[in-house]
Amino acid sequence: MTEATRRPLIIGSGIAGLYVALRCHELGLRPTIVTKSRLEESNTRYAQGGIAAAIGPDDSPHLHFEDTVKAGDEIVNRAAARILTDEAPARVADLVRYGVPFDTVEGRIALGREAAHSRFRTLHAGGDATGFSIEEALKRRVLAAGVEVRERVVLRALGPGSRDGPAAVLSDADGRALEYATPGPVVLATGGAGSLFRQSSNPSIATGEGVAIAFRAGALLADMEFIQFHPTAFHRDGAPRFLITEALRGEGAVLRNEAGERFMVGIHPDAELAPRDVVSRAIDREIQHSQHPCVYLDATALPRDLLFARFPSITHFLATYGLDPSRDRIPVSPVAHYMIGGVATDLEGRASLHGLYACGEVAATGVHGANRLAGNSLLEGLVFGERVARQLLHPVAGGPPAPERVVPVALPVEGGRTEEASQFEEVRSLLWDQVGIVRDANGLGSALDRLTEIAGGGPPGRAGAPPGPVANAGLTGALIARAALVRVESRGAHYRADSPRPRKAWRLHIGLRKTDAATSGGRRARNP
Repeated sequence: MTEATRRPLIIGSGIAGLYVALRCHELGLRPTIVTKSRLEESNTRYAQGGIAAAIGPDDSPHLHFEDTVKAGDEIVNRAAARILTDEAPARVADLVRYGVPFDTVEGRIALGREAAHSRFRTLHAGGDATGFSIEEALKRRVLAAGVEVRERVVLRALGPGSRDGPAAVLSDADGRALEYATPGPVVLATGGAGSLFRQSSNPSIATGEGVAIAFRAGALLADMEFIQFHPTAFHRDGAPRFLITEALRGEGAVLRNEAGERFMVGIHPDAELAPRDVVSRAIDREIQHSQHPCVYLDATALPRDLLFARFPSITHFLATYGLDPSRDRIPVSPVAHYMIGGVATDLEGRASLHGLYACGEVAATGVHGANRLAGNSLLEGLVFGERVARQLLHPVAGGPPAPERVVPVALPVEGGRTEEASQFEEVRSLLWDQVGIVRDANGLGSALDRLTEIAGGGPPGRAGAPPGPVANAGLTGALIARAALVRVESRGAHYRADSPRPRKAWRLHIGLRKTDAATSGGRRARNP
């Protein structure tokens, strides 16, 4: 092992990045964490729903595996799902060792139930503040261990490196002062792309840049069409789209339309606890049919003490808007929540580029299939983060197998245009309006054309510099639209109004790979 390979560069500081850094440190490596905001700012911090693990007396990893496979709508990577569910209890034990204060009842970890789970297996910390509690505990451990942390530093590009790994191009948060890191192993833990959609539960930093940068460098992507929408975020003009965890539905809250009717009962046997894609589309249909901007989550039948003790973050947030969930129905509507696809990896976190690893939301192992089971996202960062750390200690050549269908995609030609900040909002509108909960070929094609144009914009005032954040946002959006246009069926989180049923021929994964030939991204290149 060379000195360079002993110093992995970890991009991102959510659960995956922090956990990989801690485990690398414990294994004798010298990791550096790079994060474009504050160390604690990530999707993890805002995760309310908890983390799933089969630790209950009536549960087993096999039952957790079966639920994961069922939610994934026939295209889950079963080997990845076995690893996820078998190793979950050990990784939860790691969190306990790191000081995460999971909620307990009479000395035992309390377990909740969320949508599409057959058992009570979701652990929480601080009620609905699970992500915050995990992020804070891991942050404290990272700082106490003396792991090098570089805040407000942005990954701009990955370039040709050496036998030790790729070369990372970094800059400050404003895009100035380009810096070329020593080539070595790079771990992408950059999270998802939810904030590229106009309505999102994600913080503003979740822009999918890791995917765009990896793709520009030549890494294989997979499953980019699968964006999970969370059914219930607080809806009020001028208010943040604050997530209302489905654990509230797990406790017995129900959904009602404007007329007070409980509409999920006739749609799915599990009613409000149906998979997220089913509930999101049902709410979207109610909104479209009624022309009322939201539906209502009704928790008024639950004991007030339970609501305030179990969901302190939610009840405190609602109180700032004059609402008491024990008395008032909560206005909710769907939002973009989770990027299921991303940088394709094998079961050890290795991407298709030598020395590049990915784990957490930015990675695509196939473990979620077409629709992620609630509680498996935080878990994924831990389970595959452990495997990445061990691979970094004893690196062995490897990489992801090619998906059953790989679509060649040419990078857009830079048209001499300078990217503009206003285009970021255009990306968000295009994705929400045309690449959102319900899609069709016309909308996807139109969005793809414009997103590709935006992806070809050059960095402001820096000739020859790597593409900026707006161009990367356009590229990530274009890759989502491209994969969604290719998959002519409906499956899991991907729903095509012009092909509303799943098709046996599409029980496969779609990969996207950069080609050498340049194109303007017009309609002639849309569906290779």
